[in-house]
Amino acid sequence: MGYGAQLVVWEEEFCQMLAAKNLFVIRFDNRDCGLSTKFDGVEVDAAAVLMAALMKEPIPAVPYTLADMANDAVGLLDYLNIEQAYIYGASMGGMIAQVMALDHPTRVQKLISVMSGSELESALPAPDALSILLSVPPSDREGFIAHSTIYQIFQSKKYRSDEISKRIAARDFDRSYYPQGVTRQFAAIFALTPRLDEISKIKTPTLVIHGKDDTLITPLAGQRTAEIIPNAKLVLVDDMGHDMPKPIWGLLVDLVSDFIAKR
Repeated sequence: MGYGAQLVVWEEEFCQMLAAKNLFVIRFDNRDCGLSTKFDGVEVDAAAVLMAALMKEPIPAVPYTLADMANDAVGLLDYLNIEQAYIYGASMGGMIAQVMALDHPTRVQKLISVMSGSELESALPAPDALSILLSVPPSDREGFIAHSTIYQIFQSKKYRSDEISKRIAARDFDRSYYPQGVTRQFAAIFALTPRLDEISKIKTPTLVIHGKDDTLITPLAGQRTAEIIPNAKLVLVDDMGHDMPKPIWGLLVDLVSDFIAKR
């Protein structure tokens, strides 16, 4: 899953739809998120990391990078005695999935990169979307839930709603409220920017899915990913932003299952 997002963003009904396609579905919390390992007290200057990445200068030290997060996923496969898997990554998770395909190609049978990117220039958000993403939510439950509606700026124009935003926010807050983790995850993304130049070396069969309404990671980022990864297939989805609204679950499940089934 993506930046600051818990495994429950892969909603249970969506996972059941994938399972109904004869797939064994694994979802997990990234480090510094949900119920996974927390790096409490470990500080990072995320702004300095971002500036260095933008200026193509040496990256300052960070607690971990996306490569470490890719290793976490491989470690989970090891623990479960799974030699190969289809890796479905969304947003930051798509970048982690791409790094998995680079660093552990024998473990990734097929790669599905959704609402993600592979180069800094095309993956930069619109300024208003970025400022909202980096806004600090209130620490109380009621305030956190009310704050959640601002994220609709980069979600599906057709399907977004206050009711959906607040329901999801309540679920996430009650499961694990851990805002300090996102700063380290943000740094992890931009600390690995130089590695993204290697994405063209991926030989794993790849499907790239991107919403046409996405202003956080714009469709251009998905298009560039599909251009950079050899023989990648690109699908741009109507009425999808930087989210996976329930009305398009059937389409997403069909796209993924058809891609997996194709020899």
